[in-house]
Parts: sequence; C-alpha cells; structure tokens
Amino acid sequence: MTISSINGLRGKFGQVNYAAAKAGVIGLTKALAKELARSQVNVNTVAPGFILTAMTAAMPVEAREAAIAEIPLGRPGKPEDVAAVVAFLCTDRARYITGEVIKVDGGQYI
Repeated sequence: MTISSINGLRGKFGQVNYAAAKAGVIGLTKALAKELARSQVNVNTVAPGFILTAMTAAMPVEAREAAIAEIPLGRPGKPEDVAAVVAFLCTDRARYITGEVIKVDGGQYI
C-alpha cells in the first residue's frame, strides 16, 4: 500500500516536483503489483484530493477556497475518509484488487 495524490495523475501548476514524485509512487505501485502478484501480494495506492490537515489549514484562504471550488461534492475531505479506504484495502475483502489507484477526492479529479 502506498499513498500518492490526485496531482500525481493530473499534475498541478506550481507543484512540478510534488506531482512528479506522486506520479513516481503510482508507477512504483503498478510495477510492484505486477512483480509481487505471483506471491499473492496486492499493491495499491490511494490518491487523496484536498484533505483537511494542518498543512491545508495553513494555506492562504484564497488558495484553500480555490481548491474547495474544484470539488464537485463542495467540501474538503477528512483524514478519516482516506483512512477508511486504506483500512479496506488492508482487509481480505480487497484480496482481488491490485495495481490500482483509488482516488479519495470528492470528485476533484473529474
């Protein structure tokens, strides 16, 4: 299990280094999923969108409002939203899911 970002899928103006690093995590996840599948090891990544954290709380108000305006559900996510998907992927109920990027973003990517 890895954690990426929707910005690793879509890129983000002003965040070239961050987007590139998160895209690398996605590539790593997919390659590992192929390599470890023969050992029945699942490898997936979760790609959060805008999540309320100490980091996003410290953003300028205008930047925070602009990010929230991109979200079709109209609100930022909470850490628990991401944690719930991670917890699911760590269970046997996710035994046939591998090599996937699962967005937790309120529709921000679309």
